[in-house]
Amino acid sequence: MIFIPTLLISMFITIALIPFLKGLAIRVNVMDVPNQRKVHSCPMPKSGGIAMALGVLVPILFWVPTTEFVSAVLIGAGIIVFFGLIDDIRNLEWKTKLAGQCVGALVVILYGGVKIKSLGMLLPNDVLLPDWFAIPFTLIAIVGVTNAINLSDGLDGLAGGISLLSFICIGCLAYCGENIVVALLSIAIVGAILGFLRFNTYPAVLFMGDAGSQLLGFLAVTFSLTLTQGNTFYTTLLPLILLGFPVLDTLTVMFERLARGRSIFAADKNHFHHKLIRLGLYHTEAVLVIYIFQAFLVTFAFIFRFYSEWFFLIFYIFFSTGILSGFFIAKKKGWRFKRYDLVDRVIKGRLRILKEKNILIKVSSRIIEAGIPLLLLFTCFLPTSIPTYFSFISMALFGLLFVTFCINKKWMSAALRLILYPLIPVILYWGDMDMVVWMNDNLVVPYNLSFGFLFFFVILTLKLTRRKNGFKSTPMDFLILFIALVVPNFPDKQIQSYHMGLMAAKIIFFFFSYEILIGELRVNLNKLGAATMLALVIISVRGIL
Repeated sequence: MIFIPTLLISMFITIALIPFLKGLAIRVNVMDVPNQRKVHSCPMPKSGGIAMALGVLVPILFWVPTTEFVSAVLIGAGIIVFFGLIDDIRNLEWKTKLAGQCVGALVVILYGGVKIKSLGMLLPNDVLLPDWFAIPFTLIAIVGVTNAINLSDGLDGLAGGISLLSFICIGCLAYCGENIVVALLSIAIVGAILGFLRFNTYPAVLFMGDAGSQLLGFLAVTFSLTLTQGNTFYTTLLPLILLGFPVLDTLTVMFERLARGRSIFAADKNHFHHKLIRLGLYHTEAVLVIYIFQAFLVTFAFIFRFYSEWFFLIFYIFFSTGILSGFFIAKKKGWRFKRYDLVDRVIKGRLRILKEKNILIKVSSRIIEAGIPLLLLFTCFLPTSIPTYFSFISMALFGLLFVTFCINKKWMSAALRLILYPLIPVILYWGDMDMVVWMNDNLVVPYNLSFGFLFFFVILTLKLTRRKNGFKSTPMDFLILFIALVVPNFPDKQIQSYHMGLMAAKIIFFFFSYEILIGELRVNLNKLGAATMLALVIISVRGIL
């Protein structure tokens, strides 16, 4: 269970810090000002990276054992964040930025022992690289990937989503390889990114800045190298696949700049995401396409993690050739994505009419307003037993919610999130691991189907809502589905033995649904608050009895 608290703590700390840091960034003018090469149209605060860094740090201090590697990672990451923050405030010259990145990389290389010593079957007889070559080679790799993720941060949710998928795979690889330290570090970062993406998916309300994007790139390449160098059965080229898409993007852009006689550090709008938009894709569609590519790569990396380096190198060459050829042919022939009337006019048009008449939204919102709390109440009866200590925790949470209801109802949404987010995973976990005997197959099947039934109306509500602010349908929906359905079902016995797939989907469903429900009810949260207090009472009574 240590993985779930790690995920939740890093996510909640990030979510809690972002509003404060966002306001602070606006006051001290740490803003990303739009220009001709940027997509956004109004200044954005660049404080998301600091929130993520702090969100990751707390669970690391709680649970990750202090080793030379962990200390080196914390020191190196601190240097990266420091220089990234200064760059967000003052716009450092590229030489200064590069110097800071090199110092951070050298810390994990020399102190943490992260070195590319082996290239596996690419070298005869598995020859190990000498330090005089391995150290500068590793330095180039770490600094290169750090900048690749930084440069990919060009659309709302793009760098965060790419990194999230990479860290999910790194965490699974670490868990299967029994490297609990890297697994915990990766889970903490996944939680922080999830918290950040709640504010960064289109339309974003803040950016991660160089402090955040460089941190993600630095940690991703450091962890992936740690897993594939040394005493491991994983192929040494796994990092190339895990981080290959942003690396390919960066190398392509730099080559194009050199071909035009420009500096490789000169900013432009020739990244893959810019090219997808020029092909006629909308902002969210371009992000979704890159998410799909990245999800394909990390899934491929996990499934074939024991294959030879030549297999991975040949695959990456074919993959890269296909991507570059596609863009080249599309540009040469002037292709544009064809928007079909069936989607843009017929389907969306009819949905727009239904939305304007408020017919479906009234029905669907009423169903989820009643159905989701009832489903949670029923779930509270599923664990065979509830620890006594959790009864007292539930009583305290009940008191918190009751006091909030009496003093200031404007705080109800924050209080509900504070209570429901830790409560839901714990209750679902206990119910899944030790379910009451009366819950036989005749009841389990309709119980599980009820999630799908309610999910349909949740999506319908999300699509037809008139709200201009709050939780919206974004490419993050794809990330949620990937986490909930794909990751727990990776073909590995260590992951599948815990039967976590369905439980993960249920947790994500409740989180997703309550966000939409709180947004739809706006300030009228009395009934939802009452249902939550009833759930806390049930848990308290069951634990005591």
